[in-house]
Amino acid sequence: MSNLEDVNDRPYVLLSCAMSVDGYIDNSAPQRLRLSNAADFDRVDAVRATCDAILVGANTIRSDDPRLLIRSPARQAQRVARGKPAQLTKVTVTNGGELSPDARFFTTGEEPKLVYASSAVAAAVSDRLGKVAEVIDGGSPVNLRVLLSDLFSRGVRRLMVEGGSGIHTRFLTAGLADELQLVVAPFLVGDPSAPRLVQPGIFPQSPAQPMRLAETTRIGDVALLRYLIGSARG
Repeated sequence: MSNLEDVNDRPYVLLSCAMSVDGYIDNSAPQRLRLSNAADFDRVDAVRATCDAILVGANTIRSDDPRLLIRSPARQAQRVARGKPAQLTKVTVTNGGELSPDARFFTTGEEPKLVYASSAVAAAVSDRLGKVAEVIDGGSPVNLRVLLSDLFSRGVRRLMVEGGSGIHTRFLTAGLADELQLVVAPFLVGDPSAPRLVQPGIFPQSPAQPMRLAETTRIGDVALLRYLIGSARG
């Protein structure tokens, strides 16, 4: 466990998410809502292979139990041929510290697992997860600018962020996202208790300072919208 100091350098931050037409990223059913298709899952795998690290929030680990691995053996081999690890460094953020060492985030893949914990719980999280991850004191609450600076110092130049809504909200409201890859599923959820793409906040990506639509792609019945966020490095 270590303390961090703020510096200016940070990785390129790419947010990746799928949502319904009415902006929901899940419903309230016990099973995870499928918002994409096999072709898009393969596209996401290809995007992962271009990155150095992947980040999700602690709530996503608890609710979805993701592995966050590059699935394609060919893409893994191509990374190794370029002098990169076969898999990505995994990153999570926790302010409450409620993470299990048995989660697949920790038990799959050979690359480092980094947990940025708030100062109040960092010592306890280190005691619980110290054998499966490196725990870093990220401040109270965890400071995303400091987190990005620390990742940059570890050689991470391209970070993929896969949610959930609280994490996406924090990166966007802080002006720390460079790109948003958004897949839109061809249906509506309409469940007020279900999570949406973002939570309420004050976003610099406003009508006065909109994101730039760089690409639209049809992938079966879903649509990929790729936005560039020009103010992120300002």
